Amino acid sequence: MKDTDFIPLENYREYPPAEMRKRAKHFADDISRRRTVRMFSDRPVPREVIEDCIRAAGCAPSGANRQPWHFVVVGDAAIKRQIREAAEAEEHEFYTRRAPQAWLEVLTPLGTDEKKPFLEVAPQLIVVFEQRYEVAADGTRVKNYYTQESVGIATGILITAIHNAGLVSLTHTPSPMGFLNEILGRPANERPFLILVVGFPAKDAVVPNIVRRAPNEIMTFL
Repeated sequence: MKDTDFIPLENYREYPPAEMRKRAKHFADDISRRRTVRMFSDRPVPREVIEDCIRAAGCAPSGANRQPWHFVVVGDAAIKRQIREAAEAEEHEFYTRRAPQAWLEVLTPLGTDEKKPFLEVAPQLIVVFEQRYEVAADGTRVKNYYTQESVGIATGILITAIHNAGLVSLTHTPSPMGFLNEILGRPANERPFLILVVGFPAKDAVVPNIVRRAPNEIMTFL
């Protein structure tokens, strides 16, 4: 990656206070409709939509501008089945052996279990990889910085972009996820961050009746 020259900030847009408030409120109201969905339709999603959503994610800030991420979009039915089988094997171990009882009790109201049919039903899986280091042309390792924070921010933008496009998503993190490197042929310097299940909701989709914390509970002004 080449050194970045400094250029004038030309694309910044400032809005009058009234317009700022309007835009902020509209965005907050719209994103508040976003829900995690586990019941997907198999309707296809145009590739261009996914590409643009990932392009938006790629604009996220990152430590030292290292951009330590890679997004693998999986639409092939056979590969999705492989991922589901491997994920369910790990989830079985989680629900029957690894998870403490307190954690299972927290998950119970959400209706989750070791079965993950959405990994096959949804038209696309976006597997997000965190690049802990890069390999230079001479084979030496070049460290990346703040990789988890950077990839987390990019994933948040990706989830928001998917919602903005009129789709739904689900973050899935079977543990461990090393099987994804093998199935998807990713190199050793990449570590799976999460699987983002993407598509349209099923016609009969339902979601847990949860309540988000009130604004005054999540912010403090000093």
